[in-house]
Amino acid sequence: MRAKKSKTPHHARLTAPPHGLAHHRRGIALRFQRFRAAGAGAFAAFLAVLGPGLLAGLSDDDPAGITTYSVLGADFGYRLLWIIPASTILLVQFHLLAVRLGAVTGLGFVGVIRQRWGKSAGYFGALGLLFANFGTICAEYAGISAAGSLVAIPNWISSPLAALLMCGLVVYGSFHRVERVLLLISSTLALYIVAGILAGPDWGQVLHNSVVPHLPSSPAGWVVIAATLGTTLAPWGLAFIQSYAVDKKVTLDKLRWERVDVVVGSVLTGVIGLAIAVACAATLNRAGVHINDASDAAAALAPLAGNFATVLFGAGLLGASLLAAAIVPLATAYSIAEGIGAPASLDLDSRHFQLFYAAFVGLTVAAASVVSLPGLPLIPLIYTSQVVNAVMLPLHVIALQLLARDAGVMGTARTGAWGALAGWVSIGLIVACVGALGLSWLGVIA
Repeated sequence: MRAKKSKTPHHARLTAPPHGLAHHRRGIALRFQRFRAAGAGAFAAFLAVLGPGLLAGLSDDDPAGITTYSVLGADFGYRLLWIIPASTILLVQFHLLAVRLGAVTGLGFVGVIRQRWGKSAGYFGALGLLFANFGTICAEYAGISAAGSLVAIPNWISSPLAALLMCGLVVYGSFHRVERVLLLISSTLALYIVAGILAGPDWGQVLHNSVVPHLPSSPAGWVVIAATLGTTLAPWGLAFIQSYAVDKKVTLDKLRWERVDVVVGSVLTGVIGLAIAVACAATLNRAGVHINDASDAAAALAPLAGNFATVLFGAGLLGASLLAAAIVPLATAYSIAEGIGAPASLDLDSRHFQLFYAAFVGLTVAAASVVSLPGLPLIPLIYTSQVVNAVMLPLHVIALQLLARDAGVMGTARTGAWGALAGWVSIGLIVACVGALGLSWLGVIA
């Protein structure tokens, strides 16, 4: 029987760089063929593409995200919970769009920008993501430091040690080894769901405020809404899922099962974020306790929800920090390499210099060094990085929308009229949210 012809547009296959079409020995196409030859079912086919959606989604529940969700629950109780489900819906929508763009073109986000709008646009895209991402990378190592401090490990030990482990894993590990380790680490985030249940929340209030929007009554409320949007639907997450899907060899004819991966990863992200906010609303808000970071939340839970809740919160923080400490620098390294047209893959030969690995190591070492500095105000850096993500987000999603509708990029696989309409409505909501943040800072709205 003749092999099924690829649905990837001919122009995309011709223009994609070698690293976008290489690594056939570990590509998912051959894994699908083996599953089909063995008579494997749908679940096995889903396992073949599992990874991009789950990792991109769960890495959004990073230390910065945990801090943001904790502040949302501790300071505002159940009132603003609706922003988490709303952000999750947008996460599903734009992660699916990014994966589709990568599957059709065989290029990461910055790579498509460079191909479509020229080298200067590619450089601008890479620099923009570098600017937006570095504060977030520092936040990941701040989270590792905070988790270590719960068991009396100083940050000058925990941060450099984690950086060394991450660099060793990415530079010397193969694509699949890196992916398996990251998926294992991501499983620790389920601890937050347990912590949320142990807090004993008012489930009626949780349900009502999760589906019925309430506007903030103060500028701080608008800030936390923008920060929640920025931490859930982060530009680096959109860049990562597209580049990683390309690196995993997800193509248009495999997109059916990758959609399941994206939806599962996004929904789990929202559930975990909601569990964190609910745990803090049910305990810290009720007791009038204000916090600055996720480690404060973990310590404050002890007298209110028991030592076990503190252990769960701290262990989840460490797992989330390690996961994101790999994902965010990877997203940035993909973007930098794509911006200048260099190879970008986790299966590159590490025995010779590769800009992709050099960017990852450089970002990791720089972030770990910053976090290790004594007296550095990390909390403002963490929280501000999420607001920067929210401000940068409209530019990213508008570019995604334009590229997905461009017949020269997507061919016959471009987004349809209804999909485009849904995209622009969502972009309008994102811009309105960020605009409300700006107006609240100017004192126009309370």
